[in-house]
Amino acid sequence: MSGAQPDAAAGPARVLVVDDHPIWRDAVVRDLAAAGFDVRATAGDGEQAVRILAGVPCDIAVLDLHLPGLSGPAAIKALLSACPGLRILVLSASGEQQDVLDAVKAGAGGYLLKSASSAELVDAARRTAAGDAVFTPGLAALVLGEYRRLAERSGEQEGADTPRLTERETQVLRLVATGLTYRQIAERLVLSHRTVQNHVQNTLAKLQLHNRVELVRYALDNGLGDEDD
Repeated sequence: MSGAQPDAAAGPARVLVVDDHPIWRDAVVRDLAAAGFDVRATAGDGEQAVRILAGVPCDIAVLDLHLPGLSGPAAIKALLSACPGLRILVLSASGEQQDVLDAVKAGAGGYLLKSASSAELVDAARRTAAGDAVFTPGLAALVLGEYRRLAERSGEQEGADTPRLTERETQVLRLVATGLTYRQIAERLVLSHRTVQNHVQNTLAKLQLHNRVELVRYALDNGLGDEDD
């Protein structure tokens, strides 16, 4: 994504909430508004969300995966096409691995189950607005494991022009892909916060990517899991 990131100094993150169940949609709006988010609009389906987004600028969309009409990955792609800088957090009752895979491949930056608490929703929305990849605990490992399995089965080999990452950059990339923050990665690897940031910036430059969400998709596409390092 190449759109401008939300600037905390400019005000709270602007949110579009998309869910076809009014009671649930209202609960999400209430939780986010109480936490200081600027909930700009709501929609009951993907097509309505795309129309709204054309006239109401938003930083993040909190989106149910199974919507009437334009559903799931198609809705995610349509929203990102309408607003390339948008960050999408899927909030779904489904923990099915294929649903998670399809959402991430379509461009979602996070995936949270509806069984999450209000505090977990607020934290996930904040991290999504900041550009982090956010997953309900356990889902990241499932997604990464599946991509790794598919990569091994297909026998794909790196091309000669594939950028070469150092062992440490690969190590940091795997942890970024699990949704850990820079500070958590620093603690895990016993590095400084700045060193982790430098590794991520170097990796972004080598891979010609723009942010952490794109890094996660790169990691998934290349079967990089959070193996013990």
